[in-house]
Amino acid sequence: MRWLTGLLLILLVLLQYRLWVGDGGLSDVRRLRHAVQQQKLTNQELRERNQALAGEVKDLKHGLDAIEERARTELGMVKQGETFYQVVEGGKGRMPQARSDHTRGKTANQ
Repeated sequence: MRWLTGLLLILLVLLQYRLWVGDGGLSDVRRLRHAVQQQKLTNQELRERNQALAGEVKDLKHGLDAIEERARTELGMVKQGETFYQVVEGGKGRMPQARSDHTRGKTANQ
């Protein structure tokens, strides 16, 4: 009877080890649940991106406004009759100042 109790105790320890540490154990289950959650988040982001792209494709196929907006922003195009103004900010775009008449052509000796 003692050997049977010892055998059952060893079997219980081995099964507990497999449950906690072995392949398919609780640590693997936690890791897989985390991986599934991350994949769900990635899938949701991709689903939203696909919906936005599908809407953009629909606009480009059926509406001229989307095509015009793309031409303006990405290609820098303007409509016929429009005037394009480029505003340069900062000191780099300033034009040099003209000299006054009293300093032109004079040297220090004159």
